[in-house]
Amino acid sequence: MTTAGGTGADTESAGAGDFGRLLAGYRVAAGRTQEELAAAAGVSLRAVGDMERGRTRGPQRRTVRALAEALGLDGPQAAALDRAAQFGRPRGTKPAPAAAVPTPGPADPSPAGAGSTGAEDAAPAAPLTPGALALPRDIADFTAREDALALLAELAKDDRPAHPRVVLISGQPGLGKTAFALHAAHTLAPFFPDGQLSLDLGGMSATPLSARDALGQVLRALGVADNAVPAGTEERAGLYRALVRERRLVLVLDNAADESQVRPLLPGSGPAVTLVTSRNTLPGLESVHRLRLDALAPGEAADLLARIAGRERIDAAPDATAELARLCGYLPLALRIAGQRLMARPQQPVSHLVRQLAAEENRLDLLETGDLAVRPAFALSYRRLPAESQLVLRRSALTAGHDFTATVVAAYTGLSAVRTELVLEQLIDAGLVQLATPERYRLHDLVRLYAGEQLDADEPPGEVANARARATGWLLNRAAEFGLRFDPDREADRDAEAQDGPGADRDRTGPPVPLTEAARWLEEEHPEWLAALHQAFAAGRHREVIDTAEAMHWFSDRLLSWDIWAEVFQLSADAARACGDQLAEAVHVNYLAWTYVTCLHRYQRGVELAGEGLQLARRIGAREQEGWALVYLAAGLRHLNRHREAIDAYHQAAEAFDAVDSRSGRIGRLVTLRGAANCLRDSGRAEEAVESRRRALAGALELVERWSSPLMHLMAAMTAHELGLDRAALKRWPAAEKAYRQALTHYEEIGRPDSMTKTLTELGTALIEQGRADEARELLTEALTDLSADGPRQGRRR
Repeated sequence: MTTAGGTGADTESAGAGDFGRLLAGYRVAAGRTQEELAAAAGVSLRAVGDMERGRTRGPQRRTVRALAEALGLDGPQAAALDRAAQFGRPRGTKPAPAAAVPTPGPADPSPAGAGSTGAEDAAPAAPLTPGALALPRDIADFTAREDALALLAELAKDDRPAHPRVVLISGQPGLGKTAFALHAAHTLAPFFPDGQLSLDLGGMSATPLSARDALGQVLRALGVADNAVPAGTEERAGLYRALVRERRLVLVLDNAADESQVRPLLPGSGPAVTLVTSRNTLPGLESVHRLRLDALAPGEAADLLARIAGRERIDAAPDATAELARLCGYLPLALRIAGQRLMARPQQPVSHLVRQLAAEENRLDLLETGDLAVRPAFALSYRRLPAESQLVLRRSALTAGHDFTATVVAAYTGLSAVRTELVLEQLIDAGLVQLATPERYRLHDLVRLYAGEQLDADEPPGEVANARARATGWLLNRAAEFGLRFDPDREADRDAEAQDGPGADRDRTGPPVPLTEAARWLEEEHPEWLAALHQAFAAGRHREVIDTAEAMHWFSDRLLSWDIWAEVFQLSADAARACGDQLAEAVHVNYLAWTYVTCLHRYQRGVELAGEGLQLARRIGAREQEGWALVYLAAGLRHLNRHREAIDAYHQAAEAFDAVDSRSGRIGRLVTLRGAANCLRDSGRAEEAVESRRRALAGALELVERWSSPLMHLMAAMTAHELGLDRAALKRWPAAEKAYRQALTHYEEIGRPDSMTKTLTELGTALIEQGRADEARELLTEALTDLSADGPRQGRRR
């Protein structure tokens, strides 16, 4: 019979410390459990366990004969087992010659054969092979990860865990997964006296270590002789599980490639702890504790730099250090390289390295010192990706936002949104893409730089230009379509608006999207469509720029705190000028004037732009644009406390709008009434302001009745809010409260825009003035909770 332990010739050299390993190997090869072997040999289960794990290294001959017979060993195998037992017996026990070991016969039923209760019970466990798979040295300046280390320490407390403790440590390249695992193994060493081992599985190499070869290395490190290591993967795995079943040891399996490589190396039971590191999430690996590392926090990053480059030097330059950490993306590998560069150049200030890294085109080149480098770390993962995944990663670098959706990336890749989402999920598993929210993805800053490099290296410039152009067109079409949802002139024909006018998305079918969805997309994707607007302008696609900005201008009223409107309308005004379209130029210069007065509160510049718009409108006889230019001129003058001039401009604006028969003209007349009332209140003429405002509110409510659109509700809300301010100026607090509540009703109709917070604040003041402080507190607390639940508008730049 040939077993996993080898033939008789294979075991001639069996010696001290081999008995337990030989016994376990023969048992696994025979297909018996410890319980079955104990029953067949007439020994206790505990005795079998103690012998296999090395606690009993020299059992008596009758016990050895019983075990050999139960396992069906042939003569040479039984002799090898007996010889190993003889070597393990205490000094003073004369070993019998190998020839004296008989072929296995009936087990000796005497009590002495039932177990090991003598001196051999006190023999120490078989030691690990000296130096084999020993832990590399710990990093003296290891920083942070306290929560993760605490989790491992908690796991290590249990002496008899119900299930084997396997921890998968995953994350993108450069996070210091290996350093963390080794530091954790050194930290846990006192709790695991049977040893600590570390094995590099070579997961990122062209030929990762096979599970069979990995098991061979681990078994030899555990003291199994070469000739006793089974041949097959399953047999090796079985022997490994038998050897570690009762051992308190830590095994670090570093740089795992996939589940099939790792699974055979996991204990079946026992107190051992296995730490697996991988760039992949290994989602198919079952019954493991998952520990996903992330970039360091800013304070942790600064602390790591201080430990490497010197505390005094880092503390002396806090601002430069913070910027250095940001440029490194808070990635431990990049931070270590930066710290090493600082240490090697003591004469250079931290700000010098910050200036060098600020140039994106040089950043990855600078993040390299000695044998440490960021770029190769990313390259190892990138080269293992399928071609389609490489494409999606490269094209993701073309997105403009901090995070992005699969739909936006699909516009750059030319793949379907469904396929792009699937590939992005696979890239998350590969550690190269991160999940920002349940529906949005992001690239680490340094991964984005690397992906951009690969875009330039792997794709012809023409293909990249075509991808940009395709995505730009799609983004501007979508932005225009969604922006037009807020155009009052389109409310009467909602079903056809997706096909009407410039910028409609021709690929969309069915009814138009709800207003809330349109608003959400415009807000969340504003970095994308704003970048597309700049790209279209640079490419000379001026009409697209004008049409998109025109479609967006009604939506702009909802988000007055956005500073991007200055960019949007400056581009559209410049595009109109480039096209020679004077009417469009007047329109968009007026939009720009509105931005400076209403959004940026730069009133003098707003007045100047309104003056330019007024001259353009009068030159071409555009009465409606003349009226709007005068409105923005008056608003700026009012804020500059030039009330007489402002009131005069409002009167001129009303005359201009009277000559226009359009919905926009009606809205303009309402705006002039509101503006004039504001000037009256500011001038101390609050009673006159109230009367003017009542007429304005009546006009606003009439517009709501005729065209129940978001814009009309917004106009009514703003007018009611201003009426509340007028009444508050007269200390008429109950009347002011009524006006504010009326404003809130209309704000609710349009989805709680950010301007609603002003009304809530003023209403709180009105309640306090009436002695209702508790009610005010409850109102404002509830409002704050509701607004927080709605969430801040993602990506908004204030």
